[in-house]
Amino acid sequence: MHQPPANSTTRFSNRVENYVRFRPSYPEGVLQILQEETSLTADSVIADIGSGTGISAELFLRHGAEVFGVEPNAEMRHAAEAHLVRYSNFHSIAARAEETTLPAASVDYVVAGQAFHWFDRDLARKEFARILRPVGWVVLLWNTRRIDSTPFLREYESILQTFATDYRDVRHNHIDPNVLKTFFADSQFTIRKTFNEQRFDFAGLKGRLLSSSYAPTENHPNYQPMIRALNQAFEAHQQGDHVSFEYDTEIYFGHV
Repeated sequence: MHQPPANSTTRFSNRVENYVRFRPSYPEGVLQILQEETSLTADSVIADIGSGTGISAELFLRHGAEVFGVEPNAEMRHAAEAHLVRYSNFHSIAARAEETTLPAASVDYVVAGQAFHWFDRDLARKEFARILRPVGWVVLLWNTRRIDSTPFLREYESILQTFATDYRDVRHNHIDPNVLKTFFADSQFTIRKTFNEQRFDFAGLKGRLLSSSYAPTENHPNYQPMIRALNQAFEAHQQGDHVSFEYDTEIYFGHV
């Protein structure tokens, strides 16, 4: 049985402001893929599990869907409530992936954006099967940062490997297709990818790094050396006072 880190529901509590400001949204191409391949419509009811600050929820809310954002972390949940207050079709729920409190057979889609790797997979699978309507879909999303497509991204990856605390343990690329075969029904699921990008000045780059749960905080001995290395990388690679983060937005979908 896969067990998530013991602090998986609290480790972002002191990073919410940076998370809201500097984490990437999901491109509209995600909606197009799901519309074409799973019949997503504006009438779909979605449970966004581990909804965090509402980044993935907003993608579907803009499309008109009703979204139940299930998030155990109070600070992140309150940030989502504030950010998404203009959407009457958003409902915030204080709960976990493994026990969502949603009624049985109540949603068409379970979506997890940048969150699945924090779940107890066995318990979450049972819960998703319970809350999904017949032939409902599970959609797992990740904005996967490219680590070697540019000289800057290679240097940024080196900074993480050198200074981050538990980067190797919590990176979501531990979730690979072989792992997902044990999660989706009959080991069947579809993978699609689309491109995503962010551009940062140095303040934005620093905020993006500090939004990550594995980035050392100011009282950690690695913090100042990490920021110095980040500044050096920025100065070496900036163009027009900005650097680019490139992502492959990965979409995994199937039934449970």
